[in-house]
Amino acid sequence: MTEHVVVIYPHPDDEAFGAAGTISGFREKGIPVTYLCGTLGEMGRNMGNPTFANRETLPEIRKEELIKACHVMDIQLEMLGYRDKTLEFESTEEVADHLFTYLNRIQPSLVITHYPGHAVHPDHDAFGAAAIKAVEKFPAENRPTVWAQAISRTHTEELGEPDINNDVGAVFHKKFETIMAHKSQADGMLAKISQESVDVKEAAKQWLGMESFYTWKY
Repeated sequence: MTEHVVVIYPHPDDEAFGAAGTISGFREKGIPVTYLCGTLGEMGRNMGNPTFANRETLPEIRKEELIKACHVMDIQLEMLGYRDKTLEFESTEEVADHLFTYLNRIQPSLVITHYPGHAVHPDHDAFGAAAIKAVEKFPAENRPTVWAQAISRTHTEELGEPDINNDVGAVFHKKFETIMAHKSQADGMLAKISQESVDVKEAAKQWLGMESFYTWKY
């Protein structure tokens, strides 16, 4: 039985595009969810066209978007204060210790994070590795389940098919609202399909309506 879910991703919007449907499904069942967000994505390149932000203003904009997105999903947010695009240079052990302080307090039954080595971005890989190491600090009999999300082009070829496949169509309205809360990033990410489709939400559903994970084997 899932009693509390902790989501561990490095950037604002990682949760929206990657797992917002799964998160919303848990919340509909009354299961609490806490999001440990590593950075504010302050080095993100999407600053609008026309430009609406610069390097000084982007962190605050993305922070406000992150808070709004978590409000949409009705989840608890913890901002961990790491700097965007530097997580690969942090000590994995030290980051794992930091994450464990939250996990030990919350005692989750499930942790959702990136699959290290198959998460495309160095921050994703590094934070996923630290999250998995943090969970490993629990005694085996008390260890929460880990769902690791792989998004590399070669993940099915190298890892096989994911064992968790969540069709989030029933809650996609909530996922889409969460994505749109991250307006600074969503406008750029959805620009191509908005040019190709009259119904952007339906096109996004075709693209993002399935959320897949691998159960991590310790």
